[in-house]
Amino acid sequence: MIDFRYHLVSIVAVFLALAIGIVLGSTELQGTTYNLLDRTTAKLQNELDQVSSQRDAAQAQAAVGESYAQTVEPVVLRGLLAGQRLLIITEPGASASVVTAISAAATADAGATVTGQIALAPEFFDSSGATQGSLGQVTTAMARAAGITLDAPATPQQQAAQVLASEILIKSPGSSAGQQASNQPGTSAQTILAAYAQSGFLATSGQPATQATLAVLVTPQAAPADGSGDPLCQLLVSLAQELAAKSAATVVAGSSSGSGPGSPIAVLRSSNADSQVSTVDDADLVTGQSVVIQALAIQLNGGKPAGYGIAANGASAVAPSPAPTPTASPTLDPATSQAGK
Repeated sequence: MIDFRYHLVSIVAVFLALAIGIVLGSTELQGTTYNLLDRTTAKLQNELDQVSSQRDAAQAQAAVGESYAQTVEPVVLRGLLAGQRLLIITEPGASASVVTAISAAATADAGATVTGQIALAPEFFDSSGATQGSLGQVTTAMARAAGITLDAPATPQQQAAQVLASEILIKSPGSSAGQQASNQPGTSAQTILAAYAQSGFLATSGQPATQATLAVLVTPQAAPADGSGDPLCQLLVSLAQELAAKSAATVVAGSSSGSGPGSPIAVLRSSNADSQVSTVDDADLVTGQSVVIQALAIQLNGGKPAGYGIAANGASAVAPSPAPTPTASPTLDPATSQAGK
């Protein structure tokens, strides 16, 4: 018969064996284990140092590139938009620094006049029934006052975009539409902008009621974190199409951090609006801001819209191809010319 003393001896034997195993394992394997851990740590630290060095080098190169772009921008853009008027429209979340930089490049370097800015409010993109009903009421009233026949079927946002674009934009003089742009703010445009502003759908600065020939639409500086498409981006596509239809040229500009999957830039590039407006996905950089102006100039001169930038979601090139340099005519040598007579 097994008694309590047997059980006690068995338990002590088990713990004694465990203790001996721990001691032997720690003393026999200590050097090998520690050496392996040291080698692994050293390898990981070396890899981290290499990646950090590559990052620092890339940042330095980018800084040099931005500095160079800033230096040559006045030369590259000189006179490209002379005599044109530019309107800047922003979506909620657009970067103020991007707007300021594009405005400066258009005026100081390219010779355009920026009429003003229209900042669309989140309410403009609100899909709730009450908000859409309010937007529809304002749009119907303004369309009736301006004599505009609204497209149907269309969402309230699409119809509002139609009304706004019809009054604040115009084709360049001499275009196929044959319209002449006015240098003074239009009474109808002022009334329409005031109505939308009073209802909380937008805010204005400058004189956006002065008819502009060009439009730049600036998208948010952040894209959805999960890469999913925002349904409201489709409303931006409709807005871009209306702007393109009523202006001589329209460009949609986004930031490099806000032009990834699910962003307005990505959604627009996958739609049929891609053939109507140019897109620039790195307008937070000097190079991208310069490309915005060049893209407008290309469309003004009869070129086709294209996608420019660094995002892997439809950009066809980093920047437009430079215009061909005129070839000089050969000069005849006077002696040769005389001899040939």
